[in-house]
Amino acid sequence: MNIVLWVVQGALAAVFLGAGLTKIAKPKEELVAPLGEWVRSFSAPGVKLLGLVEVLGAVGLVVPPLAGVAPVLSPVAAVGIVVIMVGAIVAHARESAGSKIAMNVVLGVLAAVVVWGRFGPYAF
Repeated sequence: MNIVLWVVQGALAAVFLGAGLTKIAKPKEELVAPLGEWVRSFSAPGVKLLGLVEVLGAVGLVVPPLAGVAPVLSPVAAVGIVVIMVGAIVAHARESAGSKIAMNVVLGVLAAVVVWGRFGPYAF
């Protein structure tokens, strides 16, 4: 199970690193088409802040346990990702974007598995 958790953590880190860097690097106007109308309801700094939080979550999933420094930050980062996914589900539900909701649910469940495993029987 430890290997499964590492694979899930790595996959989540890759997804959220990419998503976060995209939000940080691109102007808000360029994010509407790929991400959805929810972007219009956020300020440009708000979108950048969300991107930064996603990058920090990605880093927090893998770096602390690999470095052997404060590995408890890994499940804490996973909790943050669950919270982000709940917000994403709400945002996409408001615009009736069902296909995006499905992906948010999958990512949220995977992050919840990391929370369970790393705070529970497979803690570092």
